[in-house]
Amino acid sequence: MARSSSRLEALGAYVPSTVQTTSELVDRVAGPREFDLRRITGIEERRVYDPRPEAGEDCYGMALRAALDCVGRSRWAADDLDVVISASITRFQDGDRFSFEPSFARQLAGELGARTALHFDVSNACAGMMTGVYLLDRLIRSGAVRNGMVVSGEQATRVAQTAVAEMSGSHDPQFASLSVGDSAVAVILDESVDEADRIHYVELMTCSEYSHLCVGMPSDRSPGIALYTDNRQMHTRDRLRLWPGFHGDLLAKQGRAFADERFDYIVQHQVGTRFVEMVNRTGEAAFGTAMPPSLSVVERFGNTASTSHFLVLREHLRAGTARRGAKFLLVPAASGVVAGALSATVSTMGV
Repeated sequence: MARSSSRLEALGAYVPSTVQTTSELVDRVAGPREFDLRRITGIEERRVYDPRPEAGEDCYGMALRAALDCVGRSRWAADDLDVVISASITRFQDGDRFSFEPSFARQLAGELGARTALHFDVSNACAGMMTGVYLLDRLIRSGAVRNGMVVSGEQATRVAQTAVAEMSGSHDPQFASLSVGDSAVAVILDESVDEADRIHYVELMTCSEYSHLCVGMPSDRSPGIALYTDNRQMHTRDRLRLWPGFHGDLLAKQGRAFADERFDYIVQHQVGTRFVEMVNRTGEAAFGTAMPPSLSVVERFGNTASTSHFLVLREHLRAGTARRGAKFLLVPAASGVVAGALSATVSTMGV
């Protein structure tokens, strides 16, 4: 029998202990430093992985720690999981080895003890975790599985290391790389039997005509990996309106408006404080209503790529700065360009 809804059942995370301030990062920039990165991004500091192999803070190692943390907060044991989905952008393992096979999901399922779980990786830039949740939500709704985990570990600061050595100023396409931080998150979904714990909907849209505006790839000048971003074009009014346009159309088809959703909190992608403010203002103008309180951790953790929305949820629920029983809206903004919306009420999720 098909199940009608899923919920966010447990949430785990891992962040490296090493803190790097924005001033410390800027001091490493080899080129001109005519910019005030703290003022532009609102980022005070970020977490940075320990490069020593024994530290276990490569992408896979952090993902495993987040997955173990998540299982420890769940009512499900690892061997109860029906699906494991890995959504990392960065895929470093055993130091500097960028790994494609075997899949992270297969390895994680094995180490967790999820011996019978289906397992696969997805790749959708900073919307990777949201994409994994989208797929798992559909699997649970269809009745194909009871539950599953979506996990990601991101060593994003590798692009910052390349940027500080190569960029020529604030207009350089690697400038956005200075905003990133490292972290891992994992979330378990299962069937919802109560509206107080439910994913109401999760929908995504890709506008591939803009895919060239933000590209991660090997550096064209060194052995490092780099992120090349056209910040001006990425943040034009048309790009910022992709989310409210898509979300508004989605709601209109169901005879509803944004104000009818009565969201208690909104979580934008953690690009920077200015970006979050701009997208919220754009939403207010498009929907003709005030945005709910906006949750953020970008000031302390930077842009943690695919993990950002769930790191925000974890930090605010644990701190009590977001209340249980509230209705959350998570809004992705990823290279591709990917827009969308995840609406969920969260009451009993283990964090």
